Amino acid sequence: MSASHDSLRTLDYSVIQQCMHCGFCLPTCPTYDATHLERNSPRGRIALMRAIADGRMDLTRVFADEMYFCLGCLACMTACPAGVEYSQLFETSRAMAEQSAVLSNPTRDWTRKLLLRGLFTRPRMLRLIGRLLYVYQTTGLQDLFRRLAFTKLLPTRIQQLEPQTPTIQAKFSHQVIAPVERPRTGKIRYRVGLLTGCVQDLVFSNINRDTADVLLANGCEVHTPPVQFCCGSLHGHNGESETSRALARRNLDLFDVEGLDAIITNAAGCGSHLKTYDRLLAEEKRYADRAAIWSRKCKDISEFLVQICFRAPTAAPANLPIDKLTYHEACHLCHGQKITAQPRRILRSIPGVKITELAESTWCCGSAGIYNIIQPAMSQQLLSRKLGHIAKTGAAIVATANPGCHLQIENGAKSKGENIQVFHPVSLLAMAYRAE
Repeated sequence: MSASHDSLRTLDYSVIQQCMHCGFCLPTCPTYDATHLERNSPRGRIALMRAIADGRMDLTRVFADEMYFCLGCLACMTACPAGVEYSQLFETSRAMAEQSAVLSNPTRDWTRKLLLRGLFTRPRMLRLIGRLLYVYQTTGLQDLFRRLAFTKLLPTRIQQLEPQTPTIQAKFSHQVIAPVERPRTGKIRYRVGLLTGCVQDLVFSNINRDTADVLLANGCEVHTPPVQFCCGSLHGHNGESETSRALARRNLDLFDVEGLDAIITNAAGCGSHLKTYDRLLAEEKRYADRAAIWSRKCKDISEFLVQICFRAPTAAPANLPIDKLTYHEACHLCHGQKITAQPRRILRSIPGVKITELAESTWCCGSAGIYNIIQPAMSQQLLSRKLGHIAKTGAAIVATANPGCHLQIENGAKSKGENIQVFHPVSLLAMAYRAE
């Protein structure tokens, strides 16, 4: 196999050597907890990576399958006393697996080319597909398709995924947020850029609008380019490292990085990846300096609000049971970005909110990017575990800060007939401001 800077064999060896094989990661790893197999643990996976780096083992389909059985939830990084950069090892291993083509087959290759290298690199095409899906859903065609059992004509795996089809918003982010918005009253305290995402743009444009409103209410001038690119996390986590770097460059070209005080993201998985642009583009002379500034200024919305001492609302959101609320911590917010206190601080600032802490709040819900698509059995096992803990809190509202978690929990509760509403913390804060 040809060497590249994505290869375990050319990666700085000290990154692999960091693992002391102490086992602190084992009880935090959802896949190891489920199987109790060493190879399904971070320690076991790193041992496999090291064997390949040392030339003691060939890269096989078994290794590649193991890398894709990993959730990439990064709980092991929180537990690790040695500071192992598992996220870098994980992404490098998947990239190496893709370069080796050991998982290659016509269907998989075509799907990855169509989606990862095609649709999710073209925002206008993605919006067109979203608009068609919106028409399909709102005209009753989706209900008719289901009632007539046409779903049975679909391939088995598509049949299983069809009920999880997200509801597309009537308007996308560029239709509800102007390119530049300023506070109606008061002094402009900060100039910030707002990232609207790809799936977030189609499915949760309302959350993007809420984020803009909260920033405006706290004295921010908000800059939101109308056509934005996927952050590249979907690609970086699935072995498409060159595409991930290309998307990083495109996003850097969209924003006045030097002139902004912060670049705001409201999606945990995106934010964790966006903050690594400095590493992704470190070897590119044209982008390295700006990427370093980007990574320093990129902030999760809850992180930024607490940093600027956001204004606590004086009213509660209307007609919501906010006294029965629990908080699920998205993996890439708590483990990837080490942000845990800030969302709770935002929630507790809202009059009437009572948070019942969720057991295993930092345990993965099984969404994990596209994990619920490629590993449905393990994903459902983790979702059932999460829903069980939510049920024990008696909560009517689950707050979470990642679109994947949002959809996973919402769809899971719906399938079980449970009356649970899911909100982003910033949406609840926006609703409280509006109630004033």
